[in-house]
Amino acid sequence: MAKPELSLQQQQHELTRYLRDPEHCAPPESMNAARVKVYRDLVFNNLLTLLSGTFPVLVRTLGDQRWRTLLRIFLRDHRAQTPKFGEIAEEFVGFLASEPAALSEGQWPAFMVELAHYEWVEMALQQSSAEPLPHSDATLLPDRPLRVSPLAWPLAYSWPVQHVGPDYQADTPPAQPTLLLVRRSADFEVRFSELSPLAWRLLQRLEEAPQLTGLQQLQALAVEAGMADVGDFIDNGLALLQQLHGQGVIGVA
Repeated sequence: MAKPELSLQQQQHELTRYLRDPEHCAPPESMNAARVKVYRDLVFNNLLTLLSGTFPVLVRTLGDQRWRTLLRIFLRDHRAQTPKFGEIAEEFVGFLASEPAALSEGQWPAFMVELAHYEWVEMALQQSSAEPLPHSDATLLPDRPLRVSPLAWPLAYSWPVQHVGPDYQADTPPAQPTLLLVRRSADFEVRFSELSPLAWRLLQRLEEAPQLTGLQQLQALAVEAGMADVGDFIDNGLALLQQLHGQGVIGVA
């Protein structure tokens, strides 16, 4: 007895299941096997090209075989929420961060999610449509509320992601977190720099309490940190505000 013909939708579902997971799913019987393999390879190779350029350190650290395996898992298990190729890398990072069950199998490095996020940040800032802060008077920093530029991101990682690579793969994270400032300068270069815990916390406070003036932020931070010499701390803090303002990281609200 002949098999009933599949509807167009059923054929499409069979095809997409095969394209996502060719190791476990068969292509539609009605399609030419050689042609469908062309589509299979095209889909995977496009994804490989798209993401390999965004995560070069992760690729070298995992090695080609494990990197391809990771992309196979992503292609098989993830359902993209964006039609834009430029946003697939962000979805890939989110997929890794969601701790999918498939990644509990195998020896995946514990720093993988943070390394992927660290590499994605550079592309995200380069492509961001956010505008830099307008010019403001640096003399007003102590007396006016401040804000952080949308093109400057203070980040905290458990792993020293800026050092991770094929030649440095720690098994356990250090006792102290890695605190970084990532910013896009006027020439569209993305620059990374390390932050002290107090500088990182200051930038965090500007977002949490935007109504406070620069001086009030420093005074509150001094109390929070239990500083004995508040006057010296305020002087150093004002110098830091000047530096961050000069880099376009903060501005007067």
